Amino acid sequence: MPNLLADLLATRDWLLTDGATGTNLMGMGLSHGYPPELWNVEHPDKIRQHYRSFIEAGSDIVLTNTFGGTSCRLKLHKAEHRVAEINRASTVLLVEEIRRSGRAIVAAGSIGPTGELFQPLGEMSHVQGVAAFAEQMQGLKDGGADVAWIETMFSEPEIAAAVEAAAKVGLPAVVTLSFDTSGRTMMGLSPADFVKLTRAMPERLVAFGGNCGTGAPDLLCGLISISGMLTQGEVVVAKANCGLPEFVNDQVCYNGTPELMAGYAVMARDAGARIIGGCCGTTPHHVAIMRKALEQTPKGRCPTIEDVIARIGPLTGSARTLVEGGAPVKRVGRRRAT
Repeated sequence: MPNLLADLLATRDWLLTDGATGTNLMGMGLSHGYPPELWNVEHPDKIRQHYRSFIEAGSDIVLTNTFGGTSCRLKLHKAEHRVAEINRASTVLLVEEIRRSGRAIVAAGSIGPTGELFQPLGEMSHVQGVAAFAEQMQGLKDGGADVAWIETMFSEPEIAAAVEAAAKVGLPAVVTLSFDTSGRTMMGLSPADFVKLTRAMPERLVAFGGNCGTGAPDLLCGLISISGMLTQGEVVVAKANCGLPEFVNDQVCYNGTPELMAGYAVMARDAGARIIGGCCGTTPHHVAIMRKALEQTPKGRCPTIEDVIARIGPLTGSARTLVEGGAPVKRVGRRRAT
């Protein structure tokens, strides 16, 4: 099947994704708790503006505004019957903005968790999960998505259902997990576990890695912990949150500076990531500075955990078990951004 992402990876050392969707749309007026996916049809001008801002910042990959686009999530807002409409609309808007840019940019169909627990812990069966994901992915494909970007996952059964759905619909797949509990996902998967899981999948992923979680230092720590495991041809994604969340005037803000995210981007590349970007709190300005840093900074050695702490900031308590062997990491220095 055609695969623009794989084609770009064959000619580029690294690719830059976009940043946050939800937090940036909130800055454009999205109310807390209101489903951003409905804006694809209610405020298409604002969604176009959102996409365009990251395209102009230099993103090579832009995600659709469809993270909660399965019927499982949309039913919370009485929109479960609008899956095809909402996902297709979001992708069409992105594809049109990409076409106007004149650049080769990947339209990545964002697919988040269903919000349901899969059997045996919950009631969602594998067949039901595949059907829910496939319905969303078909809408994304009909709108022109190049790839199924399956993100912020945490359980093996849900990953398996999403990847099977992508193959069923005919979209190449990328999968990223959120490692935020003792260096693991909520269901206990470590970065090393995930590498092994991807190799055992019947369908080969275009790329895999981490997003969101507890901040750039922790994501880098997880990336470093698997750097020695990676083989030629395996493409890793690093898409960290922009610093840590803080409450400012009753709003959640992220404290990561452009300089911090630039340092993180360079370290992620040096640690082996070939697809790099930001998650929660990451603005187009952050992405533009990240691109400049990646273009102007020569590739260096793989950083150590101590390098990360010294340059990007301290690890959270939960991330101290990310290093291979589970040994805790000693904190060195004070947090600073360069």
